[in-house]
Order: sequence, then C-alpha cells, then structure tokens
Amino acid sequence: MKMESVKLAYFSPTGTTKAVVEAIASGINPNTIKHNDITKPEARKQALLTSENEVLVVAVPVYMGRVPALLTDWLNAIEGQDTPTVCVVVYGNRVYDDALLELKNSVMSRGCVPVACAAFIGEHSFSDSALPTAQGRPDADDLKHAKVLGQKIRKKLESVASISQLSDVPVSGHSPYGGATELWDVDFIAVDNQCTQCGVCAAVCPVDAVDPQKSTAINHEKCITCCACIKRCPENARTIKTGPVKDAQKRLNTLFHEPKKPECFL
Repeated sequence: MKMESVKLAYFSPTGTTKAVVEAIASGINPNTIKHNDITKPEARKQALLTSENEVLVVAVPVYMGRVPALLTDWLNAIEGQDTPTVCVVVYGNRVYDDALLELKNSVMSRGCVPVACAAFIGEHSFSDSALPTAQGRPDADDLKHAKVLGQKIRKKLESVASISQLSDVPVSGHSPYGGATELWDVDFIAVDNQCTQCGVCAAVCPVDAVDPQKSTAINHEKCITCCACIKRCPENARTIKTGPVKDAQKRLNTLFHEPKKPECFL
C-alpha cells in the first residue's frame, strides 16, 4: 500500500499520550508527519478529515476504563475513507478495561479501518513523587516498543496492495462497555502561596476549567481530574488535597505498583 503521510490525532493533557504516538510515527517513518493535537477545546471543534493514502494514529488516555466522554463528539465527526488507522490508549498502570475496543469501534463507525491497536502505560494523572504510580512512564523501553510497533505497521501495510486485503484486528474488551463515563465533581486541588498567577495552569487545562485571572478559581463541574495543571505548574504550587482523589492516589500507589507492559494487537 502507498503511504503518503501519517496523521497523529491525540488528546494528551500531560504529554504521555503524545510521546507514545510520536514514537509509533518514528517507527512507521513516513515522508510527512502531521499533528492534530485535540487537547484544547477549540481543536476538538474541527472535524478530522482523512484519506486512504495516509495512516491515521488516534490516541487517547483511559479515564476510568473508558475513552474520555468529552471526546465522543469529536470522534463521531471523523471523516474516514477506508483510512488505515492505528488505535492507541494510554492508561496509568491500573487497567484499560474496554477503552481500546471502544476506540476501535468508534473509528470503524467513521470509515476508518484499524490495522493495529495498542495499550501503553503512562504516568497516572494522580501520581506524584510522594505517591507515585507508573512514574516516568512511558519510559525508554515503552518508547522502544512503540517504535517497533510502528515498524511492524509499516511492514504490514507494505505487504498488501489494498486495505481490503487486511483482516480484522481483535482486541481486548467487552461490549456493552463497562467502566464509568461521568466526570468527578470534586474540589481536590490545593494552591499554596508559591503561586505567582503566571497562568500556566489555565493555559494547559484541556477543558478551560481554570480561571486565567485567578488560578484558585476552578470550575469543578468542567474539571476532568487530569491533573495537568498540577504537573505543569512551574512553581509546584498545586497539589492534591485531602479527600476522595487523595484516597484514590493512595490506593493506586498501593495496588498498582507492579509495572505493566504495553500490549499490541496486529
């Protein structure tokens, strides 16, 4: 098959998902790589157009075992044309449940043809130095796996003349999907006096939940607990306060400390 380019479409508030798809793209090694970062709300308003001559890599983090609900409208607006597609989910070393199957089915319904699927590990959004979960993931070994996956995808596509010659790619998961799609409505972020009101927290928030003029003003109904504002604060002024998120952070650290490995389906 002819591959003119690779298009990367990813939701990546803390950068872990982006790192994985970039490594996959490096393995495919196309002439052109196009980025479609849908992390910010305005980017998700644009429909994704694809063609049969490009490889689409769609990657999302796993939220409570599912594809994040805020991506549903964007996924349903993809316009594929028998586009060879790689489906990737990134999870925080707990479980990815039905998220990969959900993503695969979503892109198939929009005219895309999955040629490979994968689940990679990224540092959990609740992880910090005191209570780490998958800290530093994806690491060098993860990214090596991702690059090798990309190389295998290229060989797979080059081995056929048409996308119609490829068979279905079975993945783990069940339908109807389990897990939860509703967001937590919880006040969990503490901001201390090291805050300089620099505005980074508001700039990196994927749902515009932080007031750019007052960093302590957080719309808890919008917040998706991705913790991007905490992890990317240049002054380390934001932390997880005592409450349900802190309790979840402790459980994750205790129950899911054993490193999991990427799973790839070709």
